Amino acid sequence: MIHKTAIVDKNAKIADSVEIGPYSIIGPNVEIGDNTVLYSHVNIAGNTIIGNNNLIYPFSSIGTPPQDLKYKGEKNSLIIGNSNIFREYVNINPGTEQGGGITSIGDNNLFMVYCHVAHDCKISSNIVLANNVQVGGHVTIQKNAVIGGSCAIHQFSRIGEAAMIGGMTGVLSDVIPFGLSLGNRNNLIGLNLIGLRRSKVSNENIKKVQLAYEIIFKTPSFRENIEGLNSDLKNNEFVKKILNFINSDKKRPISLPLSK
Repeated sequence: MIHKTAIVDKNAKIADSVEIGPYSIIGPNVEIGDNTVLYSHVNIAGNTIIGNNNLIYPFSSIGTPPQDLKYKGEKNSLIIGNSNIFREYVNINPGTEQGGGITSIGDNNLFMVYCHVAHDCKISSNIVLANNVQVGGHVTIQKNAVIGGSCAIHQFSRIGEAAMIGGMTGVLSDVIPFGLSLGNRNNLIGLNLIGLRRSKVSNENIKKVQLAYEIIFKTPSFRENIEGLNSDLKNNEFVKKILNFINSDKKRPISLPLSK
């Protein structure tokens, strides 16, 4: 159902079951999948593909050009999966040539009021961004992460799987999978044990992750400390996720505990 006050370009591809509320504007290169709801005053522009069962609340702006002075109108896109919730005033930009041209959003994410996701970000699935989270360009957030209210995440940062970032944290360094990080400029303060349990990780595996964490971060020389892990820990599937994260390509430093 499309409200009579909505403006939907004739070239947009809108599934029959989509609901478009009053005063919404949909551009010509937009695709919207089944059972997605735009409540009212929603603007969707650019080369934007939105999947099924998404809820988009009033005054959200999705797919408008990147806020990047290097962007000169080259072709780009925004791809959004299924069953996401975008609350009021959420803003999401497509990619740029420097970042591959694509911003991507997975499934089952909650973007609370006033969240901003900049160009070339890769947001996975089952993630919560609380009110007023600001995500800079080229950021990667892995599945099951929770980002506290009013966080600002520096461009090119990475947030690992099931990590938790405390409210009002400035994220300038990468947060390992299952890490708990906070501060005016973020430091690692431990593991997100609640997140591990919510992910149905067994107590045995949680203990191994805890032990690995204590060894890896016992001193700032964390890369050297990794050599102190025994084969049982190195081969644990959850510890491996941390090690792979640390060893993969990156542009930001790894978040560390405060020096004792």
